[in-house]
Parts: sequence; structure tokens; C-alpha cells
Amino acid sequence: MTSLAAELRGEIDAALRWLRAIPEETTGRPPRPGGWSARQIIGHLIDSASNNHQRFVRAQLQPSLVFPGYDQDAWVERSGYQEQRWEDLLDRWRAFNEQVAVVVERISQAELRRARAEHNLHQIAWRTVPADQPATLEYFIADYIGHLRHHLGQIRAMTSH
Repeated sequence: MTSLAAELRGEIDAALRWLRAIPEETTGRPPRPGGWSARQIIGHLIDSASNNHQRFVRAQLQPSLVFPGYDQDAWVERSGYQEQRWEDLLDRWRAFNEQVAVVVERISQAELRRARAEHNLHQIAWRTVPADQPATLEYFIADYIGHLRHHLGQIRAMTSH
């Protein structure tokens, strides 16, 4: 198992302990008008897992790290996360990320570290990579985990008293 897969699983397991303790009624309140509620943030993380699962597989089958982006606000709205049960969203989020971890743990070190001159991580990564600098799949996966941590921090901040 790669350390990235173990890191992802560790983040999910640790977060689920405190996420499951958040009262259902709290999860539907956005922190400010126009902001996402905890349900919508977890929904966004489901969408992120779904999109990045296919990116991490495709990255092993193509020479570049060029992937389609997605309109995160539209995905969250059209998926109706605000109206779904918190426990159901958490179960789905855990399951999607477990599949991402399975894919990640199967990637060879050579494939993880192979530099790719062609990428669009300047557009789709959370912590972007300039278009004129090479990028690796290892960086992109670590960036995915960083993005996940960022949003978990948002949920923690908006649900703590």
C-alpha cells in the first residue's frame, strides 16, 4: 500500500469519528448566505472523489495529466446534497474515497513520480502547478488529500461551538 492511500484512509477514518457526531439539523445550515452547508461540502467532496477517481485511473493510461474540469456549484446543486440525510452522505463519501484509495495503492512508485510536461493542474488542482512546470500524479493525489483536509476544516469550523 502506498503512503498516499494510507494517508487518505487515515483522514477519512479520523474525520468520520467527529463528522458522525454532528447533529443532523446543524449540517443543513450554511455559515453565511450563499455559502455551502456541511451537507453540501460533503457532497462536493463526493463529487471530487468521483471526478478524481477517474482522473487517477486515466493518468496511468495516458501520457499527460490533462483532465476535464467541472462546475462544482452546479454539481452540488443538481445532486441535491442539501436535501439528503447526513448519515447517507457520510456513508457515500467514505465509500467513494475507499475506491479512490484502492486505485491509489495500486499505482507503482515509478508511475506516481513520472514527470508530465503536459498537464492542466494550473486549472484543476487545488494548489495549482504552473503550466510551464512538469507535474506528477503523486503531487496531484497529495493535492486531492490537501483539498479534502481544507474542506473538512471548514466543516469543523462551522459546526464547533
